[in-house]
Formats: sequence, structure tokens, C-alpha cells
Amino acid sequence: MRFALSEDQTMLQDSLNRTLADLVPLERVRRFADDEGPQQVSDIWMRLAEMGLPGLMIPEEQGGLGLGMLEAALASEALGKVAAAAPFLGSAVLAPLALKLAGTDEQRRRWLPKLATGAVTAGVAISEPIAGARDGAGVTAADGRLTGQALFALNATGADLLVVADKNGGLHLTHIAEAAEPMPSIDVTRRLTALTFKDTPAEALASNGALDRLRDAAWILLAADTLGAAQAMLDKAVAYAKERKQFGRTIGSFQAVKHLCAEMAAELEPARALVWYAAYAFDHAPDEAPLMAAHAKAHTSEIGRFIARTATEVHGGIGMTDLLGLHFWFKRIGQNRQLLGGPEKVREIAARMQGLAA
Repeated sequence: MRFALSEDQTMLQDSLNRTLADLVPLERVRRFADDEGPQQVSDIWMRLAEMGLPGLMIPEEQGGLGLGMLEAALASEALGKVAAAAPFLGSAVLAPLALKLAGTDEQRRRWLPKLATGAVTAGVAISEPIAGARDGAGVTAADGRLTGQALFALNATGADLLVVADKNGGLHLTHIAEAAEPMPSIDVTRRLTALTFKDTPAEALASNGALDRLRDAAWILLAADTLGAAQAMLDKAVAYAKERKQFGRTIGSFQAVKHLCAEMAAELEPARALVWYAAYAFDHAPDEAPLMAAHAKAHTSEIGRFIARTATEVHGGIGMTDLLGLHFWFKRIGQNRQLLGGPEKVREIAARMQGLAA
């Protein structure tokens, strides 16, 4: 048995890495961080749409590529590597997945072809029933209408479609919210939104446990995004160690710095295998998928934090400044760690899955 990416998957990965390196240089990340709004980064999404990325997981008969979670994880890793501001998680994965799992034929016909072209984007608000409600947040559903507040909504700013989870784990489609306010966050490369609903019309999706599948998919892709961000920080640390001189020698020649870089690489590589297998299991081993997704999210959260800290240490004092932009990846890793449950919460859910906790 061959445990490796296929030729097509490798080509997808290489193509995305090359395209994103040109499309999202550090200067573009800085501009977005300085309040370049979503409308100013639509060119990034449209360029990715030319490659078929918005339709990655949408069936071919609906205008997509019909690929799986492993390909989505490779795309998420590539986006994390450049800290790209793109509505991939909500529009290309979670919303299509919700429609495929729980939508009606009419809802699929109406939305999936539009999502596949990238002309329509979708936001997703599913945090409360997964990670627990904060500040009294939570959405209730009654008679086809939503009321309440959903925090930490992903890709919701300017979205044409919203997938919202209520307190009981039911999923709903809506086009509007009473209010959509940006939420303060450490990561300026991925904006979060607080959505307020007040008797807002919505279409209920089927109650068939689809939220758990969305949770697993989100955990896997957040882990993959962290993987890409951590790889970027490791690469930058190694490159800096090769060029920075101290006492007449490059700092990479010092044993202590070599050990730091080697330890980062040694921690990261097994995490990549874990994330890839979790993505594979999502499509091919559904009984294993929830636990593997939890392990991937929790473990990469810890590994990502270690690499973010260690890579910054390799850079010394300059690593804490804005000059090299390390903080963009540092903060992205930090946000990924907490979205939809920090490692402690995710391990608690994993323990319940295995009957180890009440």
C-alpha cells in the first residue's frame, strides 16, 4: 500500500503554492491588515476560482471538481502558508458540505453552481453548539425564523449566503442578518463576525447530524491551515539562520540554533501525516473520522504554538517586529488554535466520543 499523495494531488499542491506565492506576497498581507476590506481582495478569490478552488468539493454535475477532503486540506495548507485572506473554509467547504449533507435538491440546484464559480460566497456560523456559547450568545429557531446572536462567524462579511447553527445543532440557510459586526481578533488575515438575528427568515436544513460532519471538516482544515502557517515560519527561520551572522559566523552554524530548527522540523512532519490521514478518513473511514479530526485539531494547535514561538526565537529581537511579518503567521496559528474549540475543549469532546468522559 502506498501512503503518499497521488500525482494529481501533488500537482494541485504545487500549482496552488506557486500561484499563491505570486498572488499573496507579504506586502498584500500587510495591506489587508491595514484595513483593506473584503471587496479589495475579491481578485484573489476570482483568481483562485479560475483554478476551480471554490468548487473543489462540489460535485461535477453542479459545476465543481468533485474532489475530497484531502484535496481541500492541501488547499487549506497552501492558504495558511501565505496567510491568505480568502473565504475558502466557509464558501468552498463548509457551506457546500452542509448543502450536500442536509440540503434539498432545490437548495442544491440553487446554490451549489453559484458557489462553484466563486461568484457567490458563503459564511458559516456554527461555533456555539460546538465550542460552547460565550456572553449569552446562541441562536434559536422557530417557525422558519432565527433569533439570537452567533459569534465567531467565518467568512460572513459580505457573504451572499449564511449557514447558521442553532443551539440544538440544527442548520439553517439565510441571506440576511439583523446586524453583522466585525469582531476584534488577534488575526487580521481572517476576519470574524458577530451575526445578530431578530426574527430573521431562514430555511431549515435536514436534521441528520450534519453539524458533526461540518465540525470534523472545519477541525481538519483549521489544522491544515496551521500546518501551512507553521511550515512558513519554519522556512523563514531556517532561511534567516543561514544568512544572519554573529561573531563572524552564520547563526545556523551554532549547535543551539541547529537544534531549534531540527526540533521544529521533527515536530511538524508527523503532524502533516496526522492531518492528511484525518482528511483521508473523512471520506474513506467515516467511523474513524470524528476522532481523527479531533486529534488533528488538538495536536497541530500545540505543535503550531511551539513552532510559532521557536521560529520567533531563532530570529531574535527582529522576530518581534513588523519588519519580517512573522506576527501574521504567529497570530493566525493562535486564532486557529481557539476557533471551534481550543485543544482542551477538543480533547474533552474526543474523550466523550470514546466513552472516557460523561
